[in-house]
Amino acid sequence: MSECDAPGDEANAASEEEFIAAPLVPYSIDNIVADGCFIGRDKLQQILDRFSSKKNLILQGPPGTGKTWLARRLAFALIGQRDDNKVRAVQFHPNLSYEDFIRGWRPMGDGKLSLVDGPFMEMIEIAINDPGSNYVVVIEEVNRGNPAQIFGEMLTLLEADKRTPSEALELSYRRFDGERVFIPKNLYVIGTMNIADRSLALVDLALRRRFAFIDLEPKLGKPWRDWVQTRYGFDTQTLDRIESNTTALNEMISADSGLGPQYRVGHSYVTPTGDNGIKDPSAWFCQVVETEIGPLLDEYWFDSPATSKKAKERLLEGF
Repeated sequence: MSECDAPGDEANAASEEEFIAAPLVPYSIDNIVADGCFIGRDKLQQILDRFSSKKNLILQGPPGTGKTWLARRLAFALIGQRDDNKVRAVQFHPNLSYEDFIRGWRPMGDGKLSLVDGPFMEMIEIAINDPGSNYVVVIEEVNRGNPAQIFGEMLTLLEADKRTPSEALELSYRRFDGERVFIPKNLYVIGTMNIADRSLALVDLALRRRFAFIDLEPKLGKPWRDWVQTRYGFDTQTLDRIESNTTALNEMISADSGLGPQYRVGHSYVTPTGDNGIKDPSAWFCQVVETEIGPLLDEYWFDSPATSKKAKERLLEGF
């Protein structure tokens, strides 16, 4: 597992005798909705169509709007199957470099240096050798690193109209004189971007021009209510209070001149996960406020504890 692979992407190895490949089943927009997406089918289809044509897509939005969750499922829908072997997840961070992501020299056990391909070059090679299938690189928190520096000359090759051998470029580190690399048409990139973190870098115009950007919003409405009620047995009264209180909190956040709409609390915070039912929905929500939303609000209003306290009290009205 390389330095920039996202946690959890390295599967436990199994012997050849023990490994039995599970049959791959088709995956589509309908499966995304069935998995618990609260965006309408038509909107999801528009996003998928844009991803397919632009080849590079970034999902941006407030915390808790399901950016990473949706990115992986859009990747599966583009591939047409829920095939983890065709999706590579990478986490960007401040220490990530071109040498980690594309290619660079690495010390080996014998003390010598070896030229090692990063995850992006590995996916390029795999996609070129399997032109009949689509492959996707999922980049989590694109703006937590320095995308222009990490991609290097690959930034130019990302453009949809440069995905041909005739547009190939020499890399900073070449395996042989004259080696040129291009990104194949069947390799797609989807990233996520947190727009509420003050510490993160702004994305430069060069990157923006090569990606389509989709804004994700907090989704508290009928699809969310139906999902939580059907799957976890929440009563209507509790759902009403959670929705109205969270909506009121988000209006308060949006109206704050020091924050704004990008700091709203996403629906993921108030959507249970897992297969186990929730015995006491009210107690569950209070725990979420105490351990997840509350600390987030304390961070938002770090210079105004009274405002944070008021926001938490408003969120817990009726509970």
